[in-house]
Amino acid sequence: MSDLDDISNTELEAAAFRRLLKHLRERSDVQNIDLMNLAGFCRNCLSNWYADAAREAGHDISKDAAREMVYGMPYEEWKTLHQAEATDIQKASFDKNKPHE
Repeated sequence: MSDLDDISNTELEAAAFRRLLKHLRERSDVQNIDLMNLAGFCRNCLSNWYADAAREAGHDISKDAAREMVYGMPYEEWKTLHQAEATDIQKASFDKNKPHE
């Protein structure tokens, strides 16, 4: 890949992740269902991945704490401020393209 050592690579990955979170926090107009329909993941997925990584590293983290880390505020507050009801078109697209686990 490159001549980066593991620590430098991890620092760069962390910086890129922080930038992604900042971008998603600034783009609260982009709904999670739109992210899911276009990219196959959303803010909730990121919080789940964060919680999974924390648990794998031996840290106990709640779903709410992981979501607050991603959203920059409690999830319920973010939903109240920014989440709109999904349209029938968005729901149909999600049903057609939703991930199969």
